[in-house]
Amino acid sequence: MGKFCEVCEKGTMSGNKVSHSERKTRRVWAPNTQRVRVIVNGAPKRMHVCTRCLRSGKVQRAL
Repeated sequence: MGKFCEVCEKGTMSGNKVSHSERKTRRVWAPNTQRVRVIVNGAPKRMHVCTRCLRSGKVQRAL
């Protein structure tokens, strides 16, 4: 599941796309997730992490 952050558990949100004439159709907003290697319990592990968690330092990257 690529559009789900495994750190903050942020997932997709749904709502309406509203045109200029106010017609409404359903659409989906997905978080910007990246598959990165992070340090979990001292060992590197691949996880889907949103860019907000990467920027704020909630995870430590394994380079």
